[in-house]
Amino acid sequence: MRVYLDLLRAPHAARLLGGTLLGRLPNGMGVLAIMLFTRAEGGSFALAGLLAAVHGLAAGVGQPVLGRLMDRLGQPRVLLTSALLAGLGFVLFAVTGIGSVPAALATVSLAGFFTPPLEPGLRALWPDVLKEPGQVQAAYAMDAATQELLFTLGPVLVIASKLISGSAPLYVCALLGLAGTLVVTLSRPSRAWRGRPSAGDWVGALRSPGLVVLSVSLAFIGLSLGVFNVGMVAYAEGVGVKAAGGWLIAVNALGALTGGLVYGARSWPGRPERRIPPLLAGLTLGYALLLLMPSLPWMVVLSYVSGIFLAPTLACVFGLVDGLAPEGTVTEAFAWIVAFMTVGVSAGSALAGKVQDEAGTLAALSGAAAGGLAAVLVCVAGGLFLAARSPARA
Repeated sequence: MRVYLDLLRAPHAARLLGGTLLGRLPNGMGVLAIMLFTRAEGGSFALAGLLAAVHGLAAGVGQPVLGRLMDRLGQPRVLLTSALLAGLGFVLFAVTGIGSVPAALATVSLAGFFTPPLEPGLRALWPDVLKEPGQVQAAYAMDAATQELLFTLGPVLVIASKLISGSAPLYVCALLGLAGTLVVTLSRPSRAWRGRPSAGDWVGALRSPGLVVLSVSLAFIGLSLGVFNVGMVAYAEGVGVKAAGGWLIAVNALGALTGGLVYGARSWPGRPERRIPPLLAGLTLGYALLLLMPSLPWMVVLSYVSGIFLAPTLACVFGLVDGLAPEGTVTEAFAWIVAFMTVGVSAGSALAGKVQDEAGTLAALSGAAAGGLAAVLVCVAGGLFLAARSPARA
């Protein structure tokens, strides 16, 4: 753990990480908050999954757009504007409810599209805050591990705030997103950071084939996560303990946090792109074990196990992105990674919601293992692209 303490002693590092995690807590709360609010208002699983999916799809579209703007305009203006608009979307959804489905779709789309791109912004800042390359790689591992706190604490905050009212989690999302964004944008590194000049074509960071391989692979992992989220809520309702859905999601994130901290605490031999397929295989196996559908105590154990390989996989991915991104597109590149994964989560939520209503929880959960297997195949097929630096940066 000493390596993490050394990183956090660097000037501004603890503030940036803490502010980013605070501002991204709505990422760990949003899907569950939208689903539970929809169910409390009398909506079906299909509608809950649809609204969660639209929120995620909107975020998937918005992240690279906002990331590209940050590469050109700097961080504070883009982050603050997006945090205000995302918060407005959550508030409007809480006020209007699901009485009008088009209005509900519009409000969750607003909240999703303007999700402040704090995640890619932080990863673009690490090379400026931490001067040694080895520290930057360790920071990516710490980043991947600590982000699981969002998905551990997020569901807990949703459950706790829901005791106040069914809409309270949505208001909490709005407030936390703005508060964390303020912490980051008032810091000196965020105010001073500027992107490098880029080629300026419309393709942007996706000129890199290796980045496309990583993005598609993470889209399938996102699909698995979306299926998992819906599946756990449905499983909990099926065993008669509705509140257990949030706890199962939190336990899964705790498993990812554990795996990430263990992985990042030491150096690993070999190139990171060679470690990604076996890590993805371990993740897929964990999702496959959920199909056993055991009693609730054992499902808690399996939820924890199924998360262990997630953060180490993400740490390897983050370590490759900077070298694969074309010049002047580093924030956008990280934003594409986030976007593809977010879209995958949305697709998984929508798919699982529909399958759950029509075929039950076991059929819905099978999509999690299928997504993991697809991610493995994509990385294996695109291995040569992952091993090569972007021509624009070579």
